Amino acid sequence: KLQIITFVGMLESYGEGAGSPEGYVHYTKGGLPGYFPPIAGRAGFGQVPFNLFKPAFIEPFFPVQTEAEKARGRQVEINNGRLAMIGLFSLLSESSTPGSVPGLTLLDSLLAPYGLGIQPYDGDAVAGFAKIFSQFDIFTK
Repeated sequence: KLQIITFVGMLESYGEGAGSPEGYVHYTKGGLPGYFPPIAGRAGFGQVPFNLFKPAFIEPFFPVQTEAEKARGRQVEINNGRLAMIGLFSLLSESSTPGSVPGLTLLDSLLAPYGLGIQPYDGDAVAGFAKIFSQFDIFTK
């Protein structure tokens, strides 16, 4: 786990502090969201042999996209993220205040007899992890 966190942290620090290679502009300053600056041969002593966003050995499997297709893909990705946030917050709202989301209230009333309803939030932030990691007996002692 530590290796994954370190690798992602290194990528994030490179993406945030890449300066301005070939006109790279950070997305918070008007750049493109999702664009990652080229990293091949730049990280440390050149130990990264290819760009991570589209390595040369993957290129034959994906056709080259036009700028219009790339713009549409970025907009679709942004909209999917917004919809996921709305869905997540509707579930959080329904679990903390039952009846606050009418569609989920109806769904909850249909699934509750089978034990599949939305469980109310009781304030215990670790309760969900206790079931997942119960085989380690960390939370049960």
